[in-house]
Amino acid sequence: MTDSVRVTLIGRPGCHLCDDAQIVIEQVCGELGVGWIKRSIDDDPELHDLYWEQIPVTLVDGHQHDLWRVDPARLRAALLAPSGE
Repeated sequence: MTDSVRVTLIGRPGCHLCDDAQIVIEQVCGELGVGWIKRSIDDDPELHDLYWEQIPVTLVDGHQHDLWRVDPARLRAALLAPSGE
């Protein structure tokens, strides 16, 4: 696969659900060779306004995929699906 960034984790330091989501994302993205990044709502006022009640939020290819919990099978399926699905 590619190492370009496809998954974004939006959260904040000290959030236990964010830490749990990161573990799943690291595992799935690592298995599939997919790049991911982490962004904090504390560093971006726009992200804070959009997501402060929903963190952690996971985006796949820029589109909201999950919030609060990340299901590894669902994330894997989204990353393996052909583009546009």
